[in-house]
Amino acid sequence: MTSHSTSRRTVLFAAAALTTAGCGSDGGGDGGDGGTTAGTPGTPDAPETAEASESSEGDGGALAGTSEIPVGGGTVFAEEKVVVTQPTAGEFKAFSAVCTHQGCLVDKVADGTIDCPCHGSRFRVADGSVVTGPATRPLPAERINVSGETITLA
Repeated sequence: MTSHSTSRRTVLFAAAALTTAGCGSDGGGDGGDGGTTAGTPGTPDAPETAEASESSEGDGGALAGTSEIPVGGGTVFAEEKVVVTQPTAGEFKAFSAVCTHQGCLVDKVADGTIDCPCHGSRFRVADGSVVTGPATRPLPAERINVSGETITLA
C-alpha cells in the first residue's frame, strides 16, 4: 500500500510541475482591444508593491512613451513582469504581470481588464482588483515614474 500512495504522490507532483512549467509560455503579440503585450515571458517572482508615482527620477529603463499606453487599456511588459495601464486619460498605473492565482504571466489587456491566459482570471485596469477568478487576490501595484512623455520603472 505504501508504494501505491508514494507512486500516486509522485504522479501528482509531476503533473503539478508540468502544469506550472507551462504557465506564462505564451509571450505574445498584440493583446488587441485596447492593449498590447511587449517583451518576452519570464518566471514568476515575488514582486514588491507600491503605488504608481509621478517623478522625474527612476532607477529603471524606459518602458514606453505615454502615447503608447491606450486610454482604458494597457500594455504588458513580459520581460519586466509588469503591466502598465491608463484607466483614464493621463492617469498611469502599474501592476505585477504575475497572476496571483498560480503565477502565470498575464498576456493581454482588453475591454478594461488585464487577462491571464492560464485559468481565465481577469483584473481591473484601474486598481488591479479581481473581476473574474479563480484568482482571489488583486495584482500587486508596481512603482513607475512618469516624466513628460516617458514611463520608466521606479
